[in-house]
Amino acid sequence: MTPAPTSEFRLPVRVYIEDTDAGGIVYYVNYLKFMERARSEWLRRLGHSQRELLAEGVQLVVHRLECRYAQPAHLDDDLVATARVTERGACRATFIQQVQRAGEPLCEASVDIACLDAQTLRPRRWPAALAAALTPEFQ
Repeated sequence: MTPAPTSEFRLPVRVYIEDTDAGGIVYYVNYLKFMERARSEWLRRLGHSQRELLAEGVQLVVHRLECRYAQPAHLDDDLVATARVTERGACRATFIQQVQRAGEPLCEASVDIACLDAQTLRPRRWPAALAAALTPEFQ
């Protein structure tokens, strides 16, 4: 596997009522939504939107996910969702992600993303432009 960037992308997230349960605590699956947004915005920053990739016949899907919850987030909290690529293969990349509050990790995950052919849903190599974007450091 080719090493990928070690820079960390950071996306500010505010907790709204729709993100919480009746007690005002973030519902566990919403941490994964925050992480998904961070990966999508990271791609957008690199010049690739999900819509454009689909139009090119490329679909990115979660292949594997391992998650650990440490602390709850609450209504109106200001959070940061992070994304950092740690590995990139021919058709898979691994992201290490966190949702943090004031620098403290609330939720951590390792997420494997697979690159698929949108028609056949079979693994395919990263498109050249995306593979190149996955390799250099970004800020």
